[in-house]
Order: sequence, then C-alpha cells, then structure tokens
Amino acid sequence: MDFLIKFAQTHESFRRAEIEALAVIEGVDLQVIQYTNECPFCIVRVPSIEDAQRLVRRSILAQSIHELWGSGASLDELHQSVQVRTGHLWPDYESPSFKFLFDSFQGTRTSAQRLSIINSFSYLPFEGPIRMSGPDNVFTVFEQWQCDSVPLGIENPDMVHFGRFVASTSRDAVLKFDLKKRGYISTTSMDSELALVTANIALAAPGKLFYDPFVGTGSFPLACAHFGAMGWGSDIDGRSIRGEGGRKSLEGNFVQYGLKSCLGDMFAADLTNTPIKVGARIWDGIVCDPPYGVREGLRVLGLRDPEKTPWLIEKGIKKSGLPDYVPPKKPYSFLAMLDDILDFASRTLVEGGRLSFWMPTANDEEQEIPVPSHPCLELVTVCVQDFNKWSRRLITYQRLPDDRVSKESLEMYETRRGVVHTGTTADELNPFRRGYFKKFETID
Repeated sequence: MDFLIKFAQTHESFRRAEIEALAVIEGVDLQVIQYTNECPFCIVRVPSIEDAQRLVRRSILAQSIHELWGSGASLDELHQSVQVRTGHLWPDYESPSFKFLFDSFQGTRTSAQRLSIINSFSYLPFEGPIRMSGPDNVFTVFEQWQCDSVPLGIENPDMVHFGRFVASTSRDAVLKFDLKKRGYISTTSMDSELALVTANIALAAPGKLFYDPFVGTGSFPLACAHFGAMGWGSDIDGRSIRGEGGRKSLEGNFVQYGLKSCLGDMFAADLTNTPIKVGARIWDGIVCDPPYGVREGLRVLGLRDPEKTPWLIEKGIKKSGLPDYVPPKKPYSFLAMLDDILDFASRTLVEGGRLSFWMPTANDEEQEIPVPSHPCLELVTVCVQDFNKWSRRLITYQRLPDDRVSKESLEMYETRRGVVHTGTTADELNPFRRGYFKKFETID
C-alpha cells in the first residue's frame, strides 16, 4: 500500500534518515517511492495501514501519514488516479462522517477555488454527514507548487495528491522537552527536537542501554529514555552532572519528566580515562555531541608533563575522592578525539548497535574535515545542519558483526592511530577552531 507522509518543513536532511530508522525499530518493510529534501511530501510503500501507523507513531520530523488515494500532475489526472486506484474502497466510506482539507506547499488557493476542487470529487459516494470537528475520516488535497508561485502568478501546482488521514506522530514531544521548560540546562544543551531525532536515528528503544560520553546536562539520555531506553553518561567535569543538586541537576531533569526509572548512572570520566572496560560489548547505542573546542581548547584528564608537576599527582591521590575535587587536564587534539570516539564505539557497541555523534566542519571544500571511518563501523547516514560558513553533521554508524571486519583493514587502522597529532596550542590541535576564528577564509 502507498502512503503520503507529511513532514515538518525543518531539518530537511534528517527527515528520511529518521523515518528509515523508525522502520528498523518497528520492523516495518519500508520502500521510499518519492522524496526530495525540497518538498515535505514523501510517498512510501508499506504492507498495511497498521504498519503505517507504527512507522510514524514516534516520529519527530513527520507530522502525519495518509493513505494515498491518487496522484497527478493536474486535477484531471488526479481524479483518474483516484478512480482507478480506490474504487473498491468506496463502499466502506459511504455512511461515515468526513471532511476535506487543503495542504498547499509553496502555493495558495482562494476559498472559491478550494470549494470548486472539493466539489470536483462529487463522484465519490460519500453520503455521511460533513463534520468539521471530529469526523470519522479526513481527506486532504496536497498540492506541490513551484517555488515563488505566488509572485510569479503561476495558476496551477506541479503535482497534486489526495489521501485519507491515517495517523499523527509524536512531534508534540518537542514542546514537552523544550529547553525553556527544563529545570537544568547549560549553554551547550542540545535542543529537544534534534536530541529526540538523534535518539530515533540511533534506534533507542525499550530494553536497550544507551550511553553519552559527553553527557553535560543530559539532553541525549533524556531523549533516549523518552523512547524507553536506559540512559547512561559521563562527563569530564562532574560538576555539570551534579549541578546545584535537586531539581537543578541532571538527575533532576529525569525526575521532572517522570523518567527516573530509565536513568542508569552518571560519572566523571573521559574516553581516554574511563572505568568502562574496553572490549565489554554492552552498549546498544552511543549518542553524543562532543565539545568543539571553540570557547576554549579541548582537554582530557591528565597532566601535560607529569615529571615537572609531581605535587599534582600527589594531590590527586589524596583528594580525588572529595566531591569538590577538580582533576587536572591536558590539551587534546580534535582529530584524536574523533578517532577515540570511533575506537571506543567499536569496542563497546553490540553487533548492530549504533553510534550517532555530532561533528562540526567548514563548508569550504579545502577546509572541510572528512567524515572519520573505522573498519568495525559501517556508515549509515550523514545529516547536515548548515550555519552559513560552517555546519555540523550528525554522523551515524552501525557496529559490524566481527566476521565482517577485515583483519587487514583493522591492522592498518591501528597503525594509523599510532601517529601522534602534534601541536601545543588550541589552534594547532583543532583545525575547526583555527578555521572558526579566521571565519573560514580560504588561504591562497
């Protein structure tokens, strides 16, 4: 059966990735028939109406799904399509109440034109009452117009679809988790919409363990917990986890949303100094937004030169257990951080588990940071949020089964990882930071 998904006109490059991930979660056999980022209407094929309902029930970027009754480049073609495709369905809709709606993208109709088009469907044997509030069935005419059709005076759309409403989505969760309503946030907290989309693309679901190694105030574990997963996390600075305590803490956020039962544990650590046993395949998913190192250089736990500061080692031994102890940190390479994220994921994800993390890059091809790779991880999708001269990408990988990992590729990767990223200043260790403060101007 063919259906039309109406997407929200936002985060266009994320929409298909999310709906395909939801098909995996729900076990729905999905075929995308027609879709472009430039249009919010997506034609898909799934086996049944029940599958269509399951496909979108937890979607954040979709608004609704409709049983597709017909499509055409003109109104006459649309009517012909409806008559050919759905004549056998008409008896089921003779007596129930109904109403008609219009959804025009990049175009508009006058009230008189809309009424005329609605009347053109008079061949449908609908004898039930028309109810504008709470009808049994809602039929929508979807019109796709050329860009700037109104100022250009274009009279007709490029494509017209006709569908019956089947189900709405979980887009209202965006407002529920809105940062403005959250008790504890920071300047780097990921907005609710993108956090929820990330959780969907990473396949968060009940019975799964999800981990954020840069947890901050907990936006990603919260989003994963909303979909039933158990959220875990760590941060190099434990103060961001503890906050002021009570409602003003990461735990307080889980309590606010009634998700305390989905909170695993949070602890202070970084990927290079973690209590998690490397090689323990425990995570079903890893989701994170690593620091970009713009406000200040990237850091990891440790000392720049332990031999010159032995007293700091002694201080750490004596005071590391105190709640107000802040461990020393040393400079960290941005590229090394990317490698460490992928390596950690390859060693701790279960087979088929996903890593979804955000990575900034310049839009200029000469300064663009390439998408990192790992022989144990298969690239699933790359979604882009553009900010003029730079953008950030949500990169998603899937852990390959061990028997599909090439030993030769793995050995070559380990050799490459042995190369030390040199530099002493924040700019030397972070090509994105260097380009950011130079406004990504191309160097001749």
